[in-house]
Amino acid sequence: MRKLLDDTDRAIINKLQYGFPISDYPYRDAAKELSISEQELIDRIKTMRENGLLTRFGPLYHAENMGGALSLCAMKIPETEFDKVTEQVNAFTEVAHNYQRDHEMNMWFVLATETIEAKLDTLKEIEQQTGYPVYDMPKEKEYFVGLYLKV
Repeated sequence: MRKLLDDTDRAIINKLQYGFPISDYPYRDAAKELSISEQELIDRIKTMRENGLLTRFGPLYHAENMGGALSLCAMKIPETEFDKVTEQVNAFTEVAHNYQRDHEMNMWFVLATETIEAKLDTLKEIEQQTGYPVYDMPKEKEYFVGLYLKV
């Protein structure tokens, strides 16, 4: 059962979308800015995650800056094979955000690996297991769009 957001939950979400303190006691520092206790902040974030009001709470890393690799990938999968291939592709821990599109290239997913070599190996393995080619579209340039959703 989903709990509705109260004013404090909204304040937490709105404030923390702009960043989280980098300090020895980040939860304490964030809680102070919100005029609540450190424990209340921790409990509320945990409750919002458990209730599905937040699906994720954590940092976003630039994998490429740490030696990793990310790519947007697409595949052309016959409708009769789509569910089977989806299961095969989703079995790879490196795959995220797999979704179907109404397009010739009807399966799209993000591939994230620790190294460029691992990305290439994973792409090859997906092709071998599924029997279909993977179109690899690595990011050429990154654009930052600040999206903040006021709740």
